[in-house]
Amino acid sequence: MKASDYNKIFDSVIGTYHVVDSVDQPFENMYDSATLEHLLYRKCWIDTVQWHFEDIIRLPDINPVEALELKRKIDASNQDRTDMVEYIDSYFLKKYENVVEKQSATINSESPAWAIDRLSILALKIYHMREEATRESASEEHKTACQAKLNILLEQRIDLSTAIDDLINDIESGDKYMKVYKQMKMYNDDELNPMLRAKK
Repeated sequence: MKASDYNKIFDSVIGTYHVVDSVDQPFENMYDSATLEHLLYRKCWIDTVQWHFEDIIRLPDINPVEALELKRKIDASNQDRTDMVEYIDSYFLKKYENVVEKQSATINSESPAWAIDRLSILALKIYHMREEATRESASEEHKTACQAKLNILLEQRIDLSTAIDDLINDIESGDKYMKVYKQMKMYNDDELNPMLRAKK
């Protein structure tokens, strides 16, 4: 698989979500659970739902109780997102575990999955910027400005996709090596967050 295939999966997820266009809709993954496609589909679904959580919580007249409940959902979604990144990196670690690293091999500043995470978010930006660039109720000035931004996002996707393909090729050839660092988030842990610990 190439990054262009990842983009197709992400676009499919986002398009499927917007058929119903509700954060409460059921999720169904069409891919076998043992595949990278399954992980990518799930990852982008989490990102897509969270994108819309973030839209809702910014409503100026949102009920404070509902906002707090939504903040908890966003926190949980962030944890799911991080977990999925680690699952994707674990997939690549397993896939390339027998590659012999060259003596000159170097490590990249980010793992394949964190780059793919950015690609998933970029797909969401492209979808929603395209909506704005073509929205009939918008002014021509607004649509022109959004089209200019969309062009940049599309160029960015080409560049990021190329960089991801290059990174994975370098890992496959032994020119780069990768590690998976658990994010070790502290704010959800009763023992590590002093505010939560004080409530125990």
